[in-house]
Amino acid sequence: MTELVGRAVARVDGRAKVTGAAKYAADEHVPGVLQAFLVLSTVARGEVVGIDASAALAHPGVIAVLTHRDLPPLTVPSFPYFKRFLPMQGTAVHHVGQPVAIVLATTVEQAQEGAALVSVDYRAEQPRVVIEDAREPSYLPPPFRNLPNEIRRGDADTALAQAAVRLEARYSSPTRHHNPIEPHTTTAQWDGDRLTLHESAQGVLATRTVVSAAFGLPPEAVRVVAPYLGGGFGAKGPVWPHTILTAAAARVVRRPVRLVLSRAQMFTLNGHRAEYRQHLRIGATREGRLTSISETSTAQLSATEESIFNRSDSTVELYACPNLHVRYEGVRLDVATSSYMRSPETTSHFGLETALDELSWQLGLDPLELRRRNHAEFSQATGERLTGKHLLDCYAMAADRFGWAHRKPKTGATKDGDEYVGWGMATETHTFNAMPSTASVTIGTDGKALAQLATQDIGTGTYTVISQIVADALGVPIGDVRAQIGDTALPPAGLSAASATIASISGSLDQAARAARAAVVDLAVADPRSALFGAAASEVETSNGHLVHVRDRQRRDSYSAVVARAGQPVQKSATVLNKAGHSYGVVFVEARVHARLGSVRVTRVVTAHDFGRVMNRRTARGQVLGGITWGIGHALMEHTVFDRTTGRVVNPNLSTYLMPVNADAPTHVETLFVDKPDPASTAMGARGFGETPITGVPAAIGNAIYHATGRRVRDLPITQDKLL
Repeated sequence: MTELVGRAVARVDGRAKVTGAAKYAADEHVPGVLQAFLVLSTVARGEVVGIDASAALAHPGVIAVLTHRDLPPLTVPSFPYFKRFLPMQGTAVHHVGQPVAIVLATTVEQAQEGAALVSVDYRAEQPRVVIEDAREPSYLPPPFRNLPNEIRRGDADTALAQAAVRLEARYSSPTRHHNPIEPHTTTAQWDGDRLTLHESAQGVLATRTVVSAAFGLPPEAVRVVAPYLGGGFGAKGPVWPHTILTAAAARVVRRPVRLVLSRAQMFTLNGHRAEYRQHLRIGATREGRLTSISETSTAQLSATEESIFNRSDSTVELYACPNLHVRYEGVRLDVATSSYMRSPETTSHFGLETALDELSWQLGLDPLELRRRNHAEFSQATGERLTGKHLLDCYAMAADRFGWAHRKPKTGATKDGDEYVGWGMATETHTFNAMPSTASVTIGTDGKALAQLATQDIGTGTYTVISQIVADALGVPIGDVRAQIGDTALPPAGLSAASATIASISGSLDQAARAARAAVVDLAVADPRSALFGAAASEVETSNGHLVHVRDRQRRDSYSAVVARAGQPVQKSATVLNKAGHSYGVVFVEARVHARLGSVRVTRVVTAHDFGRVMNRRTARGQVLGGITWGIGHALMEHTVFDRTTGRVVNPNLSTYLMPVNADAPTHVETLFVDKPDPASTAMGARGFGETPITGVPAAIGNAIYHATGRRVRDLPITQDKLL
């Protein structure tokens, strides 16, 4: 065996990406394709009363302008389509940036220019776009995806009233947007009643399901292709109207159509992290044992949807607490539909981990020790022992490496020049999903292996981990393995979302590859032309592309020779089911606050994580680095600003929607992994991980700022004006 799994293997697709050989959705050459550009509503609440497309149709290169009068009737699909309506099927307007027309032209520039010439008249009403301006009070929405919006355990109110120590605080988080570097794009091509989509999607099968439902087609009539993705962060997990509208336009004009959204359009068309408010009440003993947690959150909903995406899983599950009441409320507003955004639990987790830091100061107890005392050995929901959980190991590893024992238990105690220096920490956790996945492994007559399944690589290293797993199971060099993914024509696999990919596909890949290996070994020992003829299959090992007798190493054959003599490739498939769960970790942060300017620098970060077996140390570290960077943006910068009069987003670009850049990254980062296989995992001992390293970073930064300055900021982002 090659023993590649667990090592820091370089990305197998790295060269293709840096040389431009990797084809993304909008790179696909489609003869005769028309370029599309959307005309979006400029009002947030009202109705379209007239559209004048004459100037656009007279513009050079414009082929057609399609409105609600031109598109065929479509069916509103279900999950993972989150809206309860399809734009351009009527005249109602529910939010700014809702599509009202599509301009088709020969070039992108002509389509954009044509769109600017379309004149739309509206009957407009006064919108409400932030929680503070809501027309009606918050309410308890119905369950979304069969998940309750109210959870009770024990008697939280009585336990809180009887608690020796009580903490009550309110936290808030603004609207945020995903902003992947690759814009959303769809290329639609019809062949009779069969549709091919080249799509920037985190789930090709999910996209097929939604689009086929919208057009009333059997799923097999729709093919979705997405071999590479330039980031998604949850925005490309659901299916959004632009995909369906592009396919509808292509059907109307009977030509292929390509749509690439502009950066500004992505602020209204592809979901966002909802504005969020959180009221926490915590009860504890004087020794710091939690006795009660009561949490009520309020999230921004749209005028047409009631979905809650930012759930409080860590409040419910992370710490041992016998009495709990969690309630998710919503407020209807005239905004676009929100959605999952990378680490959706981060929003509520900021409040919990900040509140625990506040409680530790109130008790005069080390923040890390408070968390240790409330460590949960059993699932708070089921009572089942968490046998694969090693969070206490994370605490010990990272605290030692960070030097937490030397922390001064006083605010404002450390100053370096013009900067106050503070240390903060937070536990990290996130759920991961597990979706049914089937993998196929084929060994060709040249001895090379092809792994196929309809999963996706959203930039996290899926191509590489697939290649590692198959190379290890077969005993071949990683260069002899090719992964083919991102196509509904391949064996089915789930969304690349909810930290589910590795947890869902690894077991299937491993079993399919081992079955293919066993089949080739059986061919060799049954073939009189092979040096292994007559040997027991159990006496043959595989390494570096060869089959070798374990007791007589001169008896050997090769994959290429065995399969070539058989005259046809060897192909095996496998489907392995896993179960969802949690991954864990801790983050320690050093932050510096300028005494006069209020500017914040995150200068040092140490993390430790427990997510079962580490499949690739390099890609896992990449996830941590990305999580830290996301956490910095979440804590210090990112927020979407609405004009409360018009409902328009006033910072729909990367010059005013601020995100971290290289200069904002910490100069010192250490990433530690427990790396103990989870016995409950069928994914070779691995658990889902990608979203976990973000969850604790915002709170750890806020806690470090408090330690540095004595100023507690509960409303994100922590901008300079809040520290001056």
